[in-house]
Amino acid sequence: MRSILLGPRPLLNCIVICVTLLTLSNNMAVLATNRRPNIVLILTDDLDVSIGGMTPLNKAKKLIGEAGISFSNAFVASPLCCPSRASILTGKYPHNHHVINNTLEGNCSSLAWQKSQEATTFPVLLQHFAGYQTFFAGKYLNEYGSTEAGGVEHVPPGWDYWFALERNSKYYNYTLSVNGKAQKHGQNYSEDYLTDVLANRSLEFLEYKSNYRPFFMMVSTPAPHAPWTAAPQYEGRFTDVKAPRDPNFNVHGKDKHWLIRQAKTPMTNSSVQFLDDAFRKRWRTLLSVDDLVEKVVKKLEVRGELENTYIIFTSDNGYHTGQFSLPLDKRQLYEFDIRVPLLVRGPNIKPNQTCQLLVTNVDLGPTILDIAGFNVNKTQMDGVSFLRLMNGMSQNITWRTDMLVEYEGEGLNVSDPSCPVLGPGVWGCFPDCVCEDAINNTYACVRTLSPTANLQYCEFDDNEVFVEVYNLTADPFQLTNIAKSIDQEVLEKMNHRLMMLQSCSGPSCRTPGVYDSRYKFDPRMMFGSQGPQIGRLRQKLNSNRVVSFDISTQQTVQ
Repeated sequence: MRSILLGPRPLLNCIVICVTLLTLSNNMAVLATNRRPNIVLILTDDLDVSIGGMTPLNKAKKLIGEAGISFSNAFVASPLCCPSRASILTGKYPHNHHVINNTLEGNCSSLAWQKSQEATTFPVLLQHFAGYQTFFAGKYLNEYGSTEAGGVEHVPPGWDYWFALERNSKYYNYTLSVNGKAQKHGQNYSEDYLTDVLANRSLEFLEYKSNYRPFFMMVSTPAPHAPWTAAPQYEGRFTDVKAPRDPNFNVHGKDKHWLIRQAKTPMTNSSVQFLDDAFRKRWRTLLSVDDLVEKVVKKLEVRGELENTYIIFTSDNGYHTGQFSLPLDKRQLYEFDIRVPLLVRGPNIKPNQTCQLLVTNVDLGPTILDIAGFNVNKTQMDGVSFLRLMNGMSQNITWRTDMLVEYEGEGLNVSDPSCPVLGPGVWGCFPDCVCEDAINNTYACVRTLSPTANLQYCEFDDNEVFVEVYNLTADPFQLTNIAKSIDQEVLEKMNHRLMMLQSCSGPSCRTPGVYDSRYKFDPRMMFGSQGPQIGRLRQKLNSNRVVSFDISTQQTVQ
C-alpha cells in the first residue's frame, strides 16, 4: 500500500522539476538574447600607431582588428597620460575636466578631480543607471594613490571590483589597491609581473562574476610605458629592430616652435643607441599585452559570451623616438604623439572593416554608454558615440570633420641639471641638452579631416603666439610648416574655429568644422588686435616640487 500511494509522487516531482528546468532554460535563453552587450576596454600606456607600435601585437590585430573594425584616424584630446585618461573617463576635452598634466597640482587624481569629475564618469553611469557590473584593473591616473588625495583607500565611484595600480606604470615592485586595501608586489615573475597579474585578475572576474547582469571590464596595462621591463621569455626578442627611420627622423624642425628647434641635429650616437634600445624594449613589453588579449578573448569564447561582447583596444597617447631629433617621449602636437590605435570587435560589427572617419578618445565614453543603451544626451560629454560607424552606417550619417587637441607645457622652476644653459622653465632634458617639454610648450590645435582637407592648425601660448599649420595630404610627416604661406582667409577661419572649440562644452563641441558644408564663419567673433589668447589652466607649481628627471623611467624625482 505504501508503495502504491507514494509511487506517483516521484513521477510528479520529476515532471515538475523537468518543466521548471525547461522554463528556466527558456527564460535564460530569452535573457541571453535580450541582455545588453558586455563591454571590455583594453587601454595601453604610450602605445603609438605612427611608428610601428602595433607591429608586435599580432594576436590583438587578429582577434580584435580582423574580427571587427580598425579606425585609421583615431586621435587623443591631449598627448599625455593623465589628461588623456581623464578625457576617456569623462568624455570631455581637457578645458572641461581641468586635468592639465600628470601632477596633483595639474589636477591628476586630485581631491578637486574627485569632487568635480569622478562622480560623473561613464563607469558611474554604467553601474548606477544601466545596471552593469564593473571591473577595473591596472593603471588609473598617474597620481592615484597619493596620500594627499586619499591614498589607495580611495576607490572611485562606479566600480564594483577595483584592482588599481598606485601611481605610474611599473612592472615589478608596485602596490595595488584591491578594493581599497593595499597589496604589495615584489619582483617574482610568476607572481608579480603586472601585465600578467592584470590578465589573471581579469580571467578571475570573468569566471566568478554574475551571469545575470551585463559587465564592463577595463584593463589598463603598463606596457609599453617606461621602464620597459619585458617578461623573461621575451627579453631576447627583436634584437635587430631599430626605431623607424622615417623622413622626420633625426631632422631639424627648422620652422617649428622653439622647443623643437632647440633639439640638436644630428643626434649624438649615444642618443640614437638609447632610443633604438628603448624602441626594442617597448615592443618586448607588448608581447605580454598580446598574451593578455588572447587570454581574455579565449575566456569569453569558452564561456559563450564572446559574441555578445564588445572589445575595444586603444592607447592613451602616441609616442616618438627620434622624430625631429627629440629622443623619446610624447607631449608634442605631431601625428606620432596624438594618433593612437583603435580596434573594436563586437555584435553587429562585420570583420575586416576599416573606418577612415575622424574619432577621438572623448568619444569612447559616449560610445560605451550608447552600447549600454544609456542616452548620451543626458550627459555633459563633449564627444559623440561612434557606434553607428561600427555598425556599417557611416554612409548614412553626417560625421564630424575636426577635433580639438590641448596641451599645457611643464617646466621646472629651477634650471635642469642636465641643461643649465636653458635656465628654468624646461623639463625632461637629456644629457646632450635636448629638452622634451617647457612651460610655454602650451598649445591648442584643430585637427581637420574631411573629403577636401587633411589639415592641422595649432597656436602656442607664448610670447611669439607661434602658429604651426600642416597639410598632411601633401606632407604626412609634417616637415614643412605652411603657416606663413597658407591663404590668410583659411588662417582666420581656423583661428575662429579653434577659439570656438576651446570654449565649447557638450553639444557645442560637435558643431560643424571649417571644412563642413554647414559651417558658418562670423568674423565678428574673431579676436582683436592683440591676437589669439589661449586660456591657461595651469596652477602655479610648488617651487620645491621637482628637482630632476630620470631618463630611464621618464619620471620626475622629488
